[in-house]
Amino acid sequence: MTTLERPTSLPLGKAINAGLRRAMENDPKVLLMGEDIGKLGGVFRITDGLQKDFGPGRVLDMPLAESGIIGTAVGLAMRGFRPVCEIQFDGFIYPAFDQIVSQVAKLHYRTSGNVKIPMTIRVPYGGGIGAVEHHSESPEGYFAQTAGLRVVTCSNAADGYSMIQQAIASDDPVLFFEPKRRYWEKSAIDLDADASYPLHRARVVTEGTDITLIAYGPLVATARKAAEVAAHEGLSIEVVDLRSLSPIDFETIEASVRKTGRLVVTHEAPVFMGLGSEIAARVSERCFYNLEAPVMRVGGFATPYPASKLEKFYLPDVDRILDAVDRCRSH
Repeated sequence: MTTLERPTSLPLGKAINAGLRRAMENDPKVLLMGEDIGKLGGVFRITDGLQKDFGPGRVLDMPLAESGIIGTAVGLAMRGFRPVCEIQFDGFIYPAFDQIVSQVAKLHYRTSGNVKIPMTIRVPYGGGIGAVEHHSESPEGYFAQTAGLRVVTCSNAADGYSMIQQAIASDDPVLFFEPKRRYWEKSAIDLDADASYPLHRARVVTEGTDITLIAYGPLVATARKAAEVAAHEGLSIEVVDLRSLSPIDFETIEASVRKTGRLVVTHEAPVFMGLGSEIAARVSERCFYNLEAPVMRVGGFATPYPASKLEKFYLPDVDRILDAVDRCRSH
Protein backbone atom coordinates (compact mmCIF):
# COMPACT_ATOMS: atom_id res chain seq x y z
CA MET A 1 0.00 0.00 0.00
CA THR A 2 1.06 3.52 -0.61
CA THR A 3 2.00 5.63 2.38
CA LEU A 4 0.20 8.93 2.64
CA GLU A 5 2.27 12.04 3.04
CA ARG A 6 1.44 14.16 6.06
CA PRO A 7 0.56 17.60 4.72
CA THR A 8 -0.49 20.47 6.95
CA SER A 9 -3.73 20.93 5.01
CA LEU A 10 -5.98 18.90 2.74
CA PRO A 11 -9.20 19.44 0.81
CA LEU A 12 -12.22 17.88 2.51
CA GLY A 13 -12.56 15.23 -0.21
CA LYS A 14 -8.94 14.09 0.17
CA ALA A 15 -9.34 14.04 3.96
CA ILE A 16 -12.33 11.70 3.74
CA ASN A 17 -10.32 9.51 1.36
CA ALA A 18 -7.52 9.41 3.93
CA GLY A 19 -10.00 8.53 6.68
CA LEU A 20 -11.42 5.68 4.61
CA ARG A 21 -7.93 4.42 3.92
CA ARG A 22 -6.99 4.44 7.58
CA ALA A 23 -10.20 2.62 8.55
CA MET A 24 -9.50 -0.06 5.94
CA GLU A 25 -5.92 -0.45 7.13
CA ASN A 26 -7.05 -0.85 10.73
CA ASP A 27 -9.87 -3.32 10.13
CA PRO A 28 -10.02 -5.93 7.32
CA LYS A 29 -13.79 -6.17 7.82
CA VAL A 30 -14.28 -2.66 6.38
CA LEU A 31 -15.63 -2.83 2.81
CA LEU A 32 -16.53 -0.01 0.42
CA MET A 33 -19.54 -0.37 -1.87
CA GLY A 34 -21.01 1.94 -4.46
CA GLU A 35 -21.46 2.91 -8.08
CA ASP A 36 -18.21 3.60 -9.96
CA ILE A 37 -16.19 3.84 -6.75
CA GLY A 38 -13.47 1.42 -7.87
CA LYS A 39 -11.31 2.22 -10.86
CA LEU A 40 -13.01 5.60 -11.36
CA GLY A 41 -12.75 6.52 -7.68
CA GLY A 42 -16.32 7.80 -7.52
CA VAL A 43 -17.89 10.83 -9.16
CA PHE A 44 -16.06 13.13 -6.75
CA ARG A 45 -12.95 10.87 -6.56
CA ILE A 46 -13.43 10.33 -2.83
CA THR A 47 -12.43 6.67 -3.15
CA ASP A 48 -9.61 7.35 -5.61
CA GLY A 49 -6.81 4.78 -5.39
CA LEU A 50 -8.46 2.58 -2.78
CA GLN A 51 -9.45 -0.27 -5.10
CA LYS A 52 -5.93 -0.32 -6.51
CA ASP A 53 -4.45 -0.65 -3.03
CA PHE A 54 -7.03 -2.87 -1.34
CA GLY A 55 -8.39 -4.84 -4.30
CA PRO A 56 -11.87 -5.31 -5.84
CA GLY A 57 -12.85 -7.64 -3.01
CA ARG A 58 -12.88 -4.74 -0.56
CA VAL A 59 -13.79 -1.85 -2.87
CA LEU A 60 -16.80 -3.11 -4.77
CA ASP A 61 -18.27 -1.53 -7.89
CA MET A 62 -21.98 -2.19 -7.53
CA PRO A 63 -24.86 -2.14 -10.04
CA LEU A 64 -26.86 1.06 -10.45
CA ALA A 65 -29.41 0.01 -7.83
CA GLU A 66 -29.28 1.87 -4.53
CA SER A 67 -31.77 -0.47 -2.88
CA GLY A 68 -29.58 -3.41 -3.86
CA ILE A 69 -26.45 -1.72 -2.52
CA ILE A 70 -28.01 -1.03 0.88
CA GLY A 71 -29.74 -4.42 1.05
CA THR A 72 -26.49 -6.24 0.32
CA ALA A 73 -24.71 -4.14 2.93
CA VAL A 74 -27.33 -5.07 5.55
CA GLY A 75 -26.55 -8.74 5.03
CA LEU A 76 -22.81 -8.10 5.25
CA ALA A 77 -23.24 -6.05 8.43
CA MET A 78 -25.29 -8.84 10.02
CA ARG A 79 -22.39 -11.20 9.28
CA GLY A 80 -19.82 -9.02 11.02
CA PHE A 81 -18.49 -6.85 8.21
CA ARG A 82 -18.43 -3.05 8.32
CA PRO A 83 -19.71 -1.97 4.90
CA VAL A 84 -19.41 1.67 3.83
CA CYS A 85 -21.92 2.48 1.09
CA GLU A 86 -21.64 5.49 -1.17
CA ILE A 87 -24.81 7.07 -2.53
CA GLN A 88 -23.53 8.85 -5.61
CA PHE A 89 -25.72 11.95 -5.17
CA ASP A 90 -28.17 12.97 -2.44
CA GLY A 91 -31.21 12.72 -4.70
CA PHE A 92 -30.38 9.10 -5.57
CA ILE A 93 -30.96 7.89 -2.00
CA TYR A 94 -34.72 7.56 -2.33
CA PRO A 95 -34.77 4.12 -4.04
CA ALA A 96 -32.92 2.91 -0.90
CA PHE A 97 -35.19 4.78 1.52
CA ASP A 98 -37.26 1.71 2.36
CA GLN A 99 -34.16 -0.39 3.08
CA ILE A 100 -32.72 2.34 5.31
CA VAL A 101 -35.77 3.20 7.40
CA SER A 102 -37.39 -0.25 7.45
CA GLN A 103 -34.34 -2.51 7.80
CA VAL A 104 -31.13 -0.62 8.63
CA ALA A 105 -32.76 1.51 11.33
CA LYS A 106 -34.87 -1.22 12.95
CA LEU A 107 -32.95 -4.51 12.97
CA HIS A 108 -31.13 -3.84 16.24
CA TYR A 109 -34.40 -2.99 17.98
CA ARG A 110 -36.35 -5.76 16.27
CA THR A 111 -33.87 -8.37 17.53
CA SER A 112 -33.83 -7.03 21.12
CA GLY A 113 -30.26 -5.85 20.60
CA ASN A 114 -28.93 -9.21 19.47
CA VAL A 115 -28.09 -8.06 15.93
CA LYS A 116 -25.83 -5.09 15.27
CA ILE A 117 -25.78 -3.20 11.97
CA PRO A 118 -22.34 -1.53 11.85
CA MET A 119 -22.69 0.14 8.46
CA THR A 120 -22.03 3.64 7.18
CA ILE A 121 -23.91 5.31 4.34
CA ARG A 122 -22.00 8.18 2.74
CA VAL A 123 -24.17 10.82 1.10
CA PRO A 124 -22.74 13.81 -0.84
CA TYR A 125 -25.44 16.44 -0.31
CA GLY A 126 -26.43 20.06 -0.78
CA GLY A 127 -26.21 22.54 -3.63
CA GLY A 128 -23.80 25.08 -4.97
CA ILE A 129 -22.21 23.02 -7.75
CA GLY A 130 -24.49 24.00 -10.64
CA ALA A 131 -25.90 20.50 -11.03
CA VAL A 132 -29.08 19.21 -12.64
CA GLU A 133 -32.20 17.83 -10.98
CA HIS A 134 -31.74 15.31 -8.12
CA HIS A 135 -28.10 16.32 -7.57
CA SER A 136 -28.36 19.15 -5.01
CA GLU A 137 -30.85 18.10 -2.38
CA SER A 138 -30.66 18.11 1.43
CA PRO A 139 -32.57 15.02 2.64
CA GLU A 140 -30.95 14.81 6.07
CA GLY A 141 -34.19 15.60 7.92
CA TYR A 142 -35.85 12.39 6.74
CA PHE A 143 -33.18 10.31 8.43
CA ALA A 144 -32.65 12.46 11.52
CA GLN A 145 -36.30 11.78 12.36
CA THR A 146 -35.82 8.01 12.03
CA ALA A 147 -35.12 6.25 15.32
CA GLY A 148 -32.21 3.80 15.09
CA LEU A 149 -30.04 5.89 12.80
CA ARG A 150 -27.15 8.16 13.69
CA VAL A 151 -26.86 11.14 11.35
CA VAL A 152 -23.73 13.28 11.14
CA THR A 153 -22.17 15.80 8.76
CA CYS A 154 -18.71 17.30 8.50
CA SER A 155 -17.79 20.83 7.45
CA ASN A 156 -14.00 20.71 7.14
CA ALA A 157 -11.11 18.39 6.40
CA ALA A 158 -10.12 17.62 10.00
CA ASP A 159 -13.66 16.62 10.91
CA GLY A 160 -14.11 14.69 7.67
CA TYR A 161 -10.99 12.65 8.41
CA SER A 162 -11.88 11.83 12.01
CA MET A 163 -15.65 11.57 11.76
CA ILE A 164 -15.66 9.05 8.91
CA GLN A 165 -13.42 6.78 10.97
CA GLN A 166 -15.67 7.16 14.01
CA ALA A 167 -18.76 6.44 11.91
CA ILE A 168 -17.21 3.26 10.51
CA ALA A 169 -16.15 2.12 14.00
CA SER A 170 -19.67 2.59 15.37
CA ASP A 171 -21.76 -0.51 15.96
CA ASP A 172 -24.83 1.50 14.97
CA PRO A 173 -25.77 2.50 11.41
CA VAL A 174 -24.57 6.01 10.52
CA LEU A 175 -25.74 8.33 7.75
CA PHE A 176 -22.64 10.37 6.89
CA PHE A 177 -23.57 13.50 4.94
CA GLU A 178 -20.75 15.18 3.01
CA PRO A 179 -21.17 18.79 1.77
CA LYS A 180 -20.19 18.33 -1.84
CA ARG A 181 -19.53 21.99 -2.62
CA ARG A 182 -16.90 22.01 0.14
CA TYR A 183 -14.98 18.97 -1.16
CA TRP A 184 -12.23 21.15 -2.62
CA GLU A 185 -11.79 23.55 0.30
CA LYS A 186 -8.60 23.03 2.28
CA SER A 187 -8.12 23.25 6.03
CA ALA A 188 -5.51 22.20 8.57
CA ILE A 189 -5.39 18.52 9.46
CA ASP A 190 -3.17 16.16 11.44
CA LEU A 191 -3.28 12.74 9.80
CA ASP A 192 -1.50 11.19 12.79
CA ALA A 193 -4.04 12.41 15.34
CA ASP A 194 -6.50 10.05 16.97
CA ALA A 195 -10.21 10.75 16.52
CA SER A 196 -10.78 11.77 20.13
CA TYR A 197 -13.39 14.54 19.80
CA PRO A 198 -16.80 12.90 20.39
CA LEU A 199 -18.67 12.17 17.17
CA HIS A 200 -21.96 13.58 18.43
CA ARG A 201 -20.70 16.74 20.07
CA ALA A 202 -21.18 20.15 18.47
CA ARG A 203 -18.24 22.54 18.26
CA VAL A 204 -18.05 26.28 18.84
CA VAL A 205 -15.96 27.40 15.83
CA THR A 206 -16.20 31.16 16.40
CA GLU A 207 -16.50 32.63 19.90
CA GLY A 208 -19.02 35.42 20.40
CA THR A 209 -21.19 37.16 22.97
CA ASP A 210 -24.10 38.90 21.20
CA ILE A 211 -25.90 36.18 19.24
CA THR A 212 -25.59 32.44 18.58
CA LEU A 213 -25.56 31.25 14.95
CA ILE A 214 -25.96 27.50 14.41
CA ALA A 215 -25.02 25.88 11.11
CA TYR A 216 -23.86 22.52 9.85
CA GLY A 217 -22.20 21.00 6.81
CA PRO A 218 -21.95 23.33 3.81
CA LEU A 219 -23.20 26.43 5.66
CA VAL A 220 -20.61 26.48 8.45
CA ALA A 221 -18.18 28.35 6.18
CA THR A 222 -20.97 30.77 5.20
CA ALA A 223 -21.88 31.32 8.86
CA ARG A 224 -18.27 32.05 9.78
CA LYS A 225 -18.02 34.56 6.96
CA ALA A 226 -21.20 36.23 8.21
CA ALA A 227 -19.62 36.47 11.66
CA GLU A 228 -16.54 38.11 10.15
CA VAL A 229 -18.67 40.69 8.33
CA ALA A 230 -20.68 41.40 11.48
CA ALA A 231 -17.51 41.84 13.52
CA HIS A 232 -16.57 44.85 11.37
CA GLU A 233 -19.83 46.44 12.54
CA GLY A 234 -19.12 45.71 16.19
CA LEU A 235 -21.37 42.65 16.50
CA SER A 236 -20.00 39.50 18.13
CA ILE A 237 -21.54 36.33 16.67
CA GLU A 238 -20.84 32.91 18.17
CA VAL A 239 -20.90 30.24 15.44
CA VAL A 240 -21.70 26.66 16.45
CA ASP A 241 -21.00 23.79 14.03
CA LEU A 242 -23.70 21.25 14.87
CA ARG A 243 -21.79 18.26 13.36
CA SER A 244 -24.32 15.70 14.62
CA LEU A 245 -27.93 15.90 13.44
CA SER A 246 -29.14 12.87 15.37
CA PRO A 247 -28.53 12.89 18.23
CA ILE A 248 -28.24 16.69 18.60
CA ASP A 249 -25.88 18.13 21.20
CA PHE A 250 -28.36 20.43 22.95
CA GLU A 251 -25.97 20.92 25.87
CA THR A 252 -23.54 22.93 23.74
CA ILE A 253 -26.39 24.82 22.04
CA GLU A 254 -28.05 25.75 25.30
CA ALA A 255 -24.79 26.91 26.90
CA SER A 256 -24.21 29.26 23.96
CA VAL A 257 -27.79 30.60 23.97
CA ARG A 258 -27.70 31.25 27.70
CA LYS A 259 -24.58 33.34 27.10
CA THR A 260 -25.84 35.34 24.11
CA GLY A 261 -29.62 35.42 24.61
CA ARG A 262 -30.33 35.19 20.88
CA LEU A 263 -30.31 32.39 18.30
CA VAL A 264 -30.33 32.06 14.51
CA VAL A 265 -30.28 28.63 12.85
CA THR A 266 -29.38 28.12 9.19
CA HIS A 267 -29.30 25.14 6.85
CA GLU A 268 -29.72 24.51 3.12
CA ALA A 269 -32.74 22.26 3.59
CA PRO A 270 -36.16 23.96 3.53
CA VAL A 271 -37.07 25.89 6.68
CA PHE A 272 -40.43 24.10 6.87
CA MET A 273 -39.96 20.99 9.06
CA GLY A 274 -36.17 21.36 8.84
CA LEU A 275 -33.66 20.66 11.64
CA GLY A 276 -33.95 24.31 12.62
CA SER A 277 -37.55 23.71 13.70
CA GLU A 278 -36.54 21.13 16.29
CA ILE A 279 -33.67 23.25 17.56
CA ALA A 280 -35.89 26.33 17.85
CA ALA A 281 -38.56 24.37 19.74
CA ARG A 282 -36.11 22.78 22.19
CA VAL A 283 -34.29 26.04 22.86
CA SER A 284 -37.62 27.82 23.42
CA GLU A 285 -38.56 25.13 25.95
CA ARG A 286 -35.27 24.96 27.80
CA CYS A 287 -33.92 28.51 27.52
CA PHE A 288 -37.14 30.53 27.51
CA TYR A 289 -36.09 32.92 30.24
CA ASN A 290 -32.67 33.43 28.65
CA LEU A 291 -34.00 34.42 25.23
CA GLU A 292 -34.15 38.11 24.41
CA ALA A 293 -35.85 37.51 21.04
CA PRO A 294 -37.61 34.78 19.04
CA VAL A 295 -35.40 32.16 17.40
CA MET A 296 -34.86 32.95 13.71
CA ARG A 297 -34.40 30.35 10.95
CA VAL A 298 -32.76 30.74 7.55
CA GLY A 299 -32.91 27.97 4.95
CA GLY A 300 -34.15 26.77 1.61
CA PHE A 301 -37.64 27.50 0.38
CA ALA A 302 -40.65 25.17 0.24
CA THR A 303 -40.05 24.32 -3.41
CA PRO A 304 -38.20 21.59 -5.28
CA TYR A 305 -34.54 22.46 -5.64
CA PRO A 306 -34.33 24.92 -8.56
CA ALA A 307 -32.38 24.83 -11.80
CA SER A 308 -28.71 25.73 -11.45
CA LYS A 309 -29.21 29.28 -12.79
CA LEU A 310 -31.52 30.00 -9.87
CA GLU A 311 -29.79 28.20 -7.01
CA LYS A 312 -28.01 31.36 -5.82
CA PHE A 313 -31.45 32.69 -4.90
CA TYR A 314 -32.36 29.48 -3.08
CA LEU A 315 -29.25 28.87 -0.98
CA PRO A 316 -28.79 30.88 2.23
CA ASP A 317 -25.93 33.35 1.83
CA VAL A 318 -24.21 35.89 4.06
CA ASP A 319 -26.81 38.58 3.32
CA ARG A 320 -29.78 36.38 4.20
CA ILE A 321 -28.11 35.19 7.40
CA LEU A 322 -27.22 38.73 8.48
CA ASP A 323 -30.78 39.85 7.71
CA ALA A 324 -32.02 37.23 10.18
CA VAL A 325 -29.41 38.39 12.67
CA ASP A 326 -30.68 41.97 12.34
CA ARG A 327 -34.29 40.88 12.79
CA CYS A 328 -33.33 38.88 15.87
CA ARG A 329 -31.51 41.89 17.36
CA SER A 330 -34.41 44.27 16.63
CA HIS A 331 -36.74 42.57 19.12
